[in-house]
Amino acid sequence: MRNKRSTAIWFDFSLDCLLEENIMPTLEELLNAKEGENYEFKEAKNSFEFDDLARYSCALSNEGGGCVVFGITDKRPRKVVGSKAFDQPERTRRSLIDKLHINVDFEELSDAEQRRVLVFKIPSRPVGIAVQYEKDGIAWWRVGDSLVRMPDDVRRRIYAEGGHDFSGDICPGATIDDLDMHAVEVFREMWLMKSRNANLRTLSAMQMLKDCEAMTDDGVTYAALVLFGSRKALSRYLPCAEIIYEYRQREVAGPADAREEFRDAFFNVHDRLWELVNVRNTKHHYQEGFFVWDIDRFNERSTREAVLNAVSHRNYQMPGSIFVIQYLDRLVVSSPGGFLPGVTPDNCHNKQAARNRRIAEILGKCGLVERSGQGMDFIYASGVREGKGLPDWTGTDDYEVRMTLNGMVLDDNLLLAMKKISDQTLESFSTQDFMAIDAILRDQPLPKALHANARKLLELGIIERIGRNKYVPSRKYYTAKGESGVHTRKTGLDKDTNKALLLKHIQKQGEAGGRMLEFMQVLPMLSRTQIQRLLFELRNEGKIINRGEKRLTAWFMQS
Repeated sequence: MRNKRSTAIWFDFSLDCLLEENIMPTLEELLNAKEGENYEFKEAKNSFEFDDLARYSCALSNEGGGCVVFGITDKRPRKVVGSKAFDQPERTRRSLIDKLHINVDFEELSDAEQRRVLVFKIPSRPVGIAVQYEKDGIAWWRVGDSLVRMPDDVRRRIYAEGGHDFSGDICPGATIDDLDMHAVEVFREMWLMKSRNANLRTLSAMQMLKDCEAMTDDGVTYAALVLFGSRKALSRYLPCAEIIYEYRQREVAGPADAREEFRDAFFNVHDRLWELVNVRNTKHHYQEGFFVWDIDRFNERSTREAVLNAVSHRNYQMPGSIFVIQYLDRLVVSSPGGFLPGVTPDNCHNKQAARNRRIAEILGKCGLVERSGQGMDFIYASGVREGKGLPDWTGTDDYEVRMTLNGMVLDDNLLLAMKKISDQTLESFSTQDFMAIDAILRDQPLPKALHANARKLLELGIIERIGRNKYVPSRKYYTAKGESGVHTRKTGLDKDTNKALLLKHIQKQGEAGGRMLEFMQVLPMLSRTQIQRLLFELRNEGKIINRGEKRLTAWFMQS
């Protein structure tokens, strides 16, 4: 459970700020929150229906994000009543992610009487996309205390946010004969497997393509060409819609060691792309005791997600191709067109803007891509979990997005540490949890948005606190590396040892007494304030006394 913070914090940060920076509200903040549209309070003393939770979460996301809170009364003054609902919140969170395609987080809080409060934090919908509950296919909205279908005018405003969707435009002159029926049937089988809707088998190809909006009564969309178009049709109508794979042993100019070009329906080539990467996919070996384990340099799902991201978000009105370039130690995926406004390398894992909404929606129907950015979440999480680090966006500019996935395991000990954490615990980790681990391992300042995540890592013993918002990996991590001395240097000596050193110095100084400048030389790893706290503790214990004021203060042994 988290330590409590002053309710004054609430008045410093609005809920929008908390959500934007991935900070969970505390119990005090929830009890004192102003009335608004960002919360749903449910007593749920014993249970609550998952479908209702999913629909409220869907509505909150469509309205900008917020929190569904169990165990607190709705009417003011609010009171904690405790809730037994969703006793396995990790599983509930995973189900919400699967059914809503948004990256839900949760936290369990408790009051002084250990009454449980469960908070599900719901992010805002992606730009230009209305979140739907997969079970009923409805984009939910709230009117007062009621849930209703999202009004049509609201849906139109949402779609207008993302600007013009080129992939939804009709391609003049293109007909269903320009589509590859093999690719269409591959999509049908994948959609059937994802939706479990047996009626899909009975539909004609044209009707199915209309149902997924790849076609309309007006004709074939550019999305249909990208995903199902024949080579001949793409060459005629959209020649830039191609993917080029290269393998290079070294980063030197000249021909690649291997190269394949794909100007074909994406549903015909996506498996082949992974085969090309995997055939040159060496393994990294690491040892745990007497056992030697291995791990692929390039994770299959991360590789596929990187390619899907490029196909979904590239600018098809710019010349150029998607490139997938494999080196011995890294995989580079580049695509024409920079990030959309509001999306940056720092927030792209949790903030999406749909450049090609129609393509993303069709890929989402068959389970290939999660439109809310969960694929990017996976790339970030698996990079840390496998000891390879976060993706590198070097080379990205206004005209190209370039994502580099590291294939080298940078830290075997992180791999071992992750392996020892239970799968259930890792399932509950958010992308921000993994990003916090990565920053701390690399001795980088922990961003304010990740401070709340550090608390979870502290409770699990993965990291240790050495100061206010300063953390280091735990001692067992450094011990596994054979660098326990580094841990001691970073954390400093323990409090009792530090106090003993101060006492020893004061005793040696005798009648001259010890002064702050000397103490800072004795304990250079501590700040003046930290040393003062130790001196006051020793004084309160009756071991030393001080004479003089401010800079003239000297400390003496208690006679």
